[in-house]
Amino acid sequence: MGDKTSAKFSSLGAIIQEFNVDGQNIVQGFSTKELYEKHNSPWFGANIGRVANRIKDGIIRNLNGREYQLEKNDPPNALHGGSQGWGRREFEGPTVLSRNGQNTLLYTYLSPHDEAGYPGTVELRVFYTTSEEVENGSTKSVLHIEYEAELVGDECEETVINLTNHSYFNIGGGATTEGTIAKLATQDYLPLESGIPLGPVEPYPSDVTKDFTFGPHNQFDDVFIMEREIARVPLDTRGEPLQLLAEFQHPDTLLHLQVHSTEPAFQFYTGQGIDVPETDGHPSRGPFAGFCIEPSRFVNAINEPAWRHTVVLKKGAKYGSTIVYKAWRE
Repeated sequence: MGDKTSAKFSSLGAIIQEFNVDGQNIVQGFSTKELYEKHNSPWFGANIGRVANRIKDGIIRNLNGREYQLEKNDPPNALHGGSQGWGRREFEGPTVLSRNGQNTLLYTYLSPHDEAGYPGTVELRVFYTTSEEVENGSTKSVLHIEYEAELVGDECEETVINLTNHSYFNIGGGATTEGTIAKLATQDYLPLESGIPLGPVEPYPSDVTKDFTFGPHNQFDDVFIMEREIARVPLDTRGEPLQLLAEFQHPDTLLHLQVHSTEPAFQFYTGQGIDVPETDGHPSRGPFAGFCIEPSRFVNAINEPAWRHTVVLKKGAKYGSTIVYKAWRE
């Protein structure tokens, strides 16, 4: 690995604390575990589970032949595995591995049966690999995330899993992401009401597949669709082609960011809800201090018959997915 790329992680939530590109950290975070515990209401850098995004009314319907009532921490819905979801749990690690010919960091978490109301004991493995690649004359900093989860307990036959990383990016270096130019890979999205999909896939009202800017005038908290044929999406997407979901650039810093994944959907959130006070080494951070691309399965998939096969983890099976961030300076 060259000297332009480095990343820093915390055992709390296996959080991405830093992703440094040509000397500039492009993710929001804190310097200590204690600050994350006290101030990380936006879920900076956290790995989200058991279920990323929202579950309608906080109810899992028809799993193991019964219903499960979850914490409604985003009333009236459950959000991000609850207020003490996996992004706020202590992981084991890192363990240094050689994986696919590269040095990789492994973080693991054993989630007990009935944690946050979810059934079954689940083991989560998060693999981080940093590298550099040269493309069209540019040296790109690459951060590769791989998720793997298994139902390892005997308490039940199935549970629900939907994982993502919740890093907030700021490639401009300012107090907000003002001036960032974005482009998404798809026009397809699921209209939401209270964060829950209303019905079928529709085209987003404005053209997001061409360059646009965002901020107070153009806010997003929407789920975009990469794969309309949801019936063909497996529980473990790691064998699927890696697709470019979104790309960003900033004219002042000349930094570029691409987000790739094997996942069928992603949430694009422009950070309008950020409210973090001044902390050690960081000024206060408010609305639009960072933006998120959260690759995952469809929102509330467990309660939608056509989607639920993508999130139901049974004994003997593996849940898997891949997210790759690529960033560089012109």
